[in-house]
Amino acid sequence: MIDVAVAGGGPAGCASAALLARDHDVAVFEEHARIGEPVQCAGLLTCDAVKLSGVSPGILSTLHGAEVRFPDGSTVRVRSDGPKAVAVDRAEFDSLLADRALAAGAEIRTSDRVSSFSIGDCVTLSSSSGGHRARLLVGADGHSSAVSQGMGLPRPEYLRGIQATVDVRMEEQDMFRMRLGSRYAPGFFTWEIPCGDVTRVGLCTEWSVGPPVQYLRRLLSDLGWEDRVRSMQCGKIPMGPLGPMSGDRTMLIGDAASQVKPVSAGGITPSMVAAPILADVAHRALDDGDLSRRRLSEYDRRWNGGIGREIRRGARLRRVYIRMDDGDLSRAGRYASRDDVREVLDNISLDTPTDVIRGLLARPRTGMAGFWTLLRCLV
Repeated sequence: MIDVAVAGGGPAGCASAALLARDHDVAVFEEHARIGEPVQCAGLLTCDAVKLSGVSPGILSTLHGAEVRFPDGSTVRVRSDGPKAVAVDRAEFDSLLADRALAAGAEIRTSDRVSSFSIGDCVTLSSSSGGHRARLLVGADGHSSAVSQGMGLPRPEYLRGIQATVDVRMEEQDMFRMRLGSRYAPGFFTWEIPCGDVTRVGLCTEWSVGPPVQYLRRLLSDLGWEDRVRSMQCGKIPMGPLGPMSGDRTMLIGDAASQVKPVSAGGITPSMVAAPILADVAHRALDDGDLSRRRLSEYDRRWNGGIGREIRRGARLRRVYIRMDDGDLSRAGRYASRDDVREVLDNISLDTPTDVIRGLLARPRTGMAGFWTLLRCLV
């Protein structure tokens, strides 16, 4: 019997396995034949996310700002002296995290998907390779987590995402472009990320509007890039709400736990923050022989008391955002173009975007103008 079975060999699973394997027997069950493939991510990471991961992927571009285009055609540019994010090869990033887990002593079993489990005096799980027994099961198996379902948790809400890599070199390699509005990305936004001689062009949409490929084709056509597509990927992104992340002999991390930033749909930073918390709680619980839900729920408490607060604040911002139509977004764009607002936006952190609200409120005139703009958007 192994100490810890980790369902899922993505960043969340491998980061957890690397920490747990220092003191325990750990096996990672990855459904795909190769770690990191297929790629289902924009590959845009904050510098803090890379630092927290403990690995050093190759950097394709370093981004200092963004250009945001609103439905009425207006544009707002934000920029800082320091880097905001980096574009990386996500397959390489995932592979480096897997190598780190292997170096720590974890076993990685590819083409081996965990499909179900039962709880008794241990965890009995079924996978592609047969039956296995473990003291603890960590669910890092993504947006359609079998572990989460086995714990009896409800399905989260989802966004649909799609991205194309196109043979176009953006003129400004340190800026990425976003577009808001119903023409290209109802309920979310688009992105154009410079990566040297290619550009990643993608978007997310609300689930209710159907497959996002129609919106991506429209965007590529409007850009004149429809004949320059090199590859395309799509997927879905859980957007919460956050629920329990632990049960008897079970813990969840990453997309399986809906640990995704609601404003940007990024999941790497939350996963990298969660992994050491999960590992610390699991390590002590394994040593004490107490793997009850009550004991493991310390993980939930510590998560919710830290980065979980930012995710909950982000969820409130997203609820406001999805109520805004194109006219509301354009009015918000005119507000964002004010010099005093742009001074605040220039300092935005992609990991804690809700800090912008505090920054605006710290300037009474600026904040009050935004308050009335918000009221006009919602009434």
